[in-house]
Amino acid sequence: MESIRLKLQGERSYPVQEAYKVLRTNLLFCGKDIHVVAVTSCRENEGKTTICLNLAKSLAELNKRVLVIDADMRKSVMAGRDTTAKNVVGLSEMLTGMNSLGECIYKTQHETLQIMFAGKYPPNPVELLNGKYFPALLEELRNHYDFIIVDTPPLGEVIDAAVVAPYCDGTMLVMSDRNLRIKQVQDVVQQLEKSGSKILGVIQNNTRSKDRAYYYRHKGYGYR
Repeated sequence: MESIRLKLQGERSYPVQEAYKVLRTNLLFCGKDIHVVAVTSCRENEGKTTICLNLAKSLAELNKRVLVIDADMRKSVMAGRDTTAKNVVGLSEMLTGMNSLGECIYKTQHETLQIMFAGKYPPNPVELLNGKYFPALLEELRNHYDFIIVDTPPLGEVIDAAVVAPYCDGTMLVMSDRNLRIKQVQDVVQQLEKSGSKILGVIQNNTRSKDRAYYYRHKGYGYR
């Protein structure tokens, strides 16, 4: 298993890290049956991937075995922007049988935190996620990790997150304050509900306050 290094935004900011501890606590209070969590947003550039990685790191600090799966097989930036990884293989290679599971998981500098990147962009990401191998992969991984965080593309732009969500124990929705319309949020929530996904909560990002840069709001706040 190859090792890479995470480069996390906000890693040295005490208020930011405290906010992630609040988010971690809220996730733990969602129930002991919540182990596989999808994370999506309404659109691009709402900080979803950064939140996935920082939440995973925060869980790993409790000695939880954590895997982040980058399920954005369309426009992922995780490997190139947030890690030192080069020429990676990942989820797309795993689902198409091109590489083994061990070849697609990378160790990080955090002992109990590992990552599966999106891999090379396939022409049929929805079909791969909706096939029999993705849910089978999640079931196998449940035996090895305490938490699996699945980073999915923005549901306000493509349908992938609604395909992934039913195979997870719940979904978190990331929202940014910047120019987000209430109708966009309502549409995304409706798609998740139609998929049968349990909405665990909303993470409101890009919010500045005196004490912290990010904070967490529970399901139902402000958009129902």
